[in-house]
Amino acid sequence: MRISQVRLLSFLLLLVSSIPALSQDSASSAPQAAASEAATTGQGAVNLSPPPPASFNDVMDRVIQREHFFLAQMRHMHPMVETYLQDLKTDKDENALLVKDQYFLGRLDMSDGPEDTSFVGQPGFGHRMLNHLTGLYAMHFLPLGFAQMVVLDTDFQKKYYNFTFVRREFLGEVRCLVIDVQPKENAPPGRFLGRIWVEDQDYNVVRFNGTYYPHPKTSYYLHFDSWRLNMRPGAWLPAYIYSEESDMKTNLGRSLHFRAQTRLWGYDLKALNKNSEFTQILVDSPQSVKDQSDVGADATPVVAERMWERQAEDNAVERLQKIGLMAPPGEVDKILLTVVNNLLVTNNIELQSDVRCRVLLTSPLESFTIGHTIVISRGLLDVLPDEASLAMVLAHELSHIVLGHHFDTKLAFNDRMFFPDEDSFQRLDFKRRSSDEEAADAKALELLKNSPYKDKLGSAGLFLRALQQSAPDLPNLIRPHLGNSMASNKSIRMSVLLTSAPQLEPQRTDQIAALPLGGRIKLDPWTDQVELAKAKPVALASAREKMPFAITPFFPYLTRISSPGSEKVALTTPAPK
Repeated sequence: MRISQVRLLSFLLLLVSSIPALSQDSASSAPQAAASEAATTGQGAVNLSPPPPASFNDVMDRVIQREHFFLAQMRHMHPMVETYLQDLKTDKDENALLVKDQYFLGRLDMSDGPEDTSFVGQPGFGHRMLNHLTGLYAMHFLPLGFAQMVVLDTDFQKKYYNFTFVRREFLGEVRCLVIDVQPKENAPPGRFLGRIWVEDQDYNVVRFNGTYYPHPKTSYYLHFDSWRLNMRPGAWLPAYIYSEESDMKTNLGRSLHFRAQTRLWGYDLKALNKNSEFTQILVDSPQSVKDQSDVGADATPVVAERMWERQAEDNAVERLQKIGLMAPPGEVDKILLTVVNNLLVTNNIELQSDVRCRVLLTSPLESFTIGHTIVISRGLLDVLPDEASLAMVLAHELSHIVLGHHFDTKLAFNDRMFFPDEDSFQRLDFKRRSSDEEAADAKALELLKNSPYKDKLGSAGLFLRALQQSAPDLPNLIRPHLGNSMASNKSIRMSVLLTSAPQLEPQRTDQIAALPLGGRIKLDPWTDQVELAKAKPVALASAREKMPFAITPFFPYLTRISSPGSEKVALTTPAPK
């Protein structure tokens, strides 16, 4: 969605955080930006080796130079960008209650100004909210507005701003200069107003918190907290943006109350392309090759059918990974497979083909199977409260495999993988018939009752109660893109477990039915690898901190990559309680 397209919607009250285009007559910054872009190869490394700054004025010169270099880097990057937003209202006890939600997933392209390519049929992100927020008069959220918050200012220059040094502060392991930034009176509209954190070695902006100013008459700039991670030497790239408004007054006399998370990943998708492995293939010497012609034979019809199904399965999995929707194989897969093996062994089930587990990188809660591969979304892993609840989800999907439910092998033909990335949700469909879902529920209950989790299914049922209660208000979090829905207004998966589940008691701090989003899974935005977050559990001070399925702020633990060979990545922890 281009900025020019946004302006065509002048008859609507737009809620968008736009940024002015890069000035072409900026003589002072153009040579720096051009030089930086010429030095950028997509790997993010550059060796400037300038002398240490002698004054605060010199520091700001360095910061501005690095910000221009950042923009040059981003022109070569095309990360995935996901925004999930929850509308809230405050009850009589000042508790924030979830009302509605919105979701956007696309790919960010800054080669010609901020632009996005949607995977979920936008611009419906804004259109679906027209009647909800303001009734007759519509507030209009635009996903591009959230994506633009990766940029401090596309024309960041000293002549437009007043800078004030505040203090030094550590963000994780990275020591930063904290600087307040205010637009000058004669600055063009839409300039950043707030605070920046600048790491004190190369003077890259690693965090900025505030809004844009002044507000246009027909639109509103949102408040946001934008974080960058050191993903490669010299490359601090956007990873997380948190946005929140609790009492924004509109011209229509309404108050806006919402929270939103924006995540970016998939910066190094080229590394996931197996073409790069060609140069690393090792060819055995002729002497080590064993002639098996005397024992070789064509596959039998049954074996050939299994191989054909696995080919379709591999094609789909590789396509999802290649475009950045699925994490590469990793440690989380092994944890999931351990639970699957617990279910198989305790039920004396031996499958002829191996079961695999993979993680979908998106927030909506969904799980499904692709042949013998069980896929579970990052968002669902985040909110599941314990291992028994995870076993419930995996048991349902494993049951499809055990029962031999049909898998459409049309994807074994590679030409079916030739489609634009943004059409993935339309071209790939792993939904099951309702009869298959019911059969899988029944089989999953049988598997669980014979498993190590049989005495802990009350927590799984409690999670389902919370899911059922929240489903009407959070349709975009519950709505799947590739598989079947876990819950709807009429039904819920594994509903039998609800009967034995305890009642929800929102005021009990020791009853955790579901977790907030983002607290369990850590995603490396460069490699797309996922792992379990290592943050220690925190004792809840009040029931208000339970926050099932809720959005919370980001507070990454920043680390610095000091050498090209280092594989150290930034850690992500939940917001401190």
